[in-house]
Amino acid sequence: MQSQTKILIVDDDPDIREAVSTILEAHSYQVVTANNGEEGLRKLKEERPNLMILDLLMPKLDGFGVLKEIQDPRWSKYSKIPILILTSIKEDVSRRRYELETGLDLNIDDYVEKPINPGILIERVKKLLEKRTHS
Repeated sequence: MQSQTKILIVDDDPDIREAVSTILEAHSYQVVTANNGEEGLRKLKEERPNLMILDLLMPKLDGFGVLKEIQDPRWSKYSKIPILILTSIKEDVSRRRYELETGLDLNIDDYVEKPINPGILIERVKKLLEKRTHS
């Protein structure tokens, strides 16, 4: 199953995109990348990934904006795609900011803080993908 599993990485830092891609590809995942939220939404439609790894702080459209957009009913066919936040912002700070800006809960499936621990990243990715196939 992993060989057909496609993961979209949305991060403006090319070093992070490369590091995460390398980790995922070493575990036989297919990787698609985007360098900002606008490109990430476009790739979400084009590529139909099984999972999205999303940074929060990016130019053009940040991760908060991507999350808000995906909650719009026009994006409902993408709402089941698991989202793993990968960011340098502490989780409680991110949740609070999102709630204040949107009035909504930060509806994500998992959260990993940078710097990346490859073992933890792969463990979380596998867990989210398994959860998706069993739901």
